[in-house]
Amino acid sequence: MALAPPVSSLTNRKAVAAQMKATAGPIPVKVEHRIGVQAPAEVIWDLVYDIEDWKRWNPLHRWAEGEIRIGARLLTSEVLPGLPERPATFQVMEWVPLEQLHLRNSAMGGFVKSVRYIEIEQLGEAACIVSTGEIFASGLLTSLYLRQTRRPLRLAFTAHGEALKVEAESRWGVRRGE
Repeated sequence: MALAPPVSSLTNRKAVAAQMKATAGPIPVKVEHRIGVQAPAEVIWDLVYDIEDWKRWNPLHRWAEGEIRIGARLLTSEVLPGLPERPATFQVMEWVPLEQLHLRNSAMGGFVKSVRYIEIEQLGEAACIVSTGEIFASGLLTSLYLRQTRRPLRLAFTAHGEALKVEAESRWGVRRGE
């Protein structure tokens, strides 16, 4: 897989939250799951980057199409526990190979704005922390939206992280001959 150079002006979700706070007023709301993965960042990134393969391992998005390119649209299905499966459209806001993918999202007719992210923090040669989450700009409609979706989002991000861990560690084991 050929990797493009980093194309991000923001370095992580903290910077995204700071930017949202500066433009949206009150403190943003974050829903997140973090998990340790015993595989190199490259193995994890390969799974994140291969959008067409998400349907095989990703319980949050049963299908997805598009490409990771600034401004590109990703069309997906979104599966949140307890809610009906629904189509979702994200816009690639920024990405850094082996580190992060940030996707712009909106709901309720565009009145609820957020950034969904997958971030990889490499701790060692084959040890990473993967964060999957979403940061919402504060507002009245955001509060209403999150009353219905906060728990399902947290459960979906947990399922996503656990599935990513299983798949990445399995691939890493195969590469190492285990």
